[in-house]
Amino acid sequence: MTMKKSDFYYDLPKELIAQHPVEPRDSSKLMIVDRINGKITHKHFYDILDELNSGDCLIVNNTRVLPARIFGTKDETGAVVEFLLLTNKGDDIWECITGPGKRAKKGTKFSFGNGNLRCEVIDVLENGNRLAKFFYDGNFYNILDEIGQMPLPPYITEKLEDSERYQTVYSKELGSAAAPTAGLHFTDELLEKIKEKGVKIGYVTLHVGLGTFRPVKAEDISMHNMHSEHYRLPEETAKLINETKKSGGRVIAVGTTSCRTLESVATFNGKIEEAEGWTDIFIYPGYEFKCIDALITNFHLPESTLIMLVSAFCGYENTMNFYETAVNEKYRFFSFGDAVFLR
Repeated sequence: MTMKKSDFYYDLPKELIAQHPVEPRDSSKLMIVDRINGKITHKHFYDILDELNSGDCLIVNNTRVLPARIFGTKDETGAVVEFLLLTNKGDDIWECITGPGKRAKKGTKFSFGNGNLRCEVIDVLENGNRLAKFFYDGNFYNILDEIGQMPLPPYITEKLEDSERYQTVYSKELGSAAAPTAGLHFTDELLEKIKEKGVKIGYVTLHVGLGTFRPVKAEDISMHNMHSEHYRLPEETAKLINETKKSGGRVIAVGTTSCRTLESVATFNGKIEEAEGWTDIFIYPGYEFKCIDALITNFHLPESTLIMLVSAFCGYENTMNFYETAVNEKYRFFSFGDAVFLR
């Protein structure tokens, strides 16, 4: 059966798009959905503790968001251009989005932050993105920390007072253009309580690209081309997952990024083992899950690849039903919004 993009549309009042995170992190609302019968329960995120069993494992994405928005001046004219760093191509070359693009032609040079960082545009790609080679003294990421801003999604229009609120408390590996937002609900204290209950925590890394916000244009969703993202599944996490499965516990993915990492490895390798590479896996209804048993996630954009992934896991009817409930119950949506536990 061919599924259409419009099958995943739902009407979302603008005021339900969360503009700022709640305090404390784990006080956001939590909807619990039973995948078998579609039953919905309303709780708070700190109640996730009651939903986890000793012997389960939580798999979280420990990527860290780069302060990847930087503003440079064109050497020739002093005109200001915004650069958004997307992907590190190695050798100090980054794929970037620039705006306005016409100021960033091939061969153009720019300076950032009192000249501490400089770059030259070395290529213009087919999709309009630029490849820029950066020059600097010292540590690139330290300079970025000083001059860069958080690349908040386009639907968040309010200023973020504390940039750490767009990072998970366990973020470690620098490289994302967007946060793995399901993890934003966890506090250090909640994670400690979860461990005390006998639930183990494993880490994967998937560097989230801005393609995660790219709209699906094809009406037949199977024609959509997914963006590619770099992932790593360490040996100790692979071992934890296999031991959990063997002993009858559940593998619970925190976020669609953790889910896509695990399902990529299971699909590409036929089993869960240490792996690193690039994935453009597109999960939509009809996909057979090979690793995860439950999923913690946020509420996603209408017609997005993420709501399609959720529909594949939870069932299409269940998904559209709980989204309608979330709108009616005035849950908060998207990156700084509330969470749902699909079990």
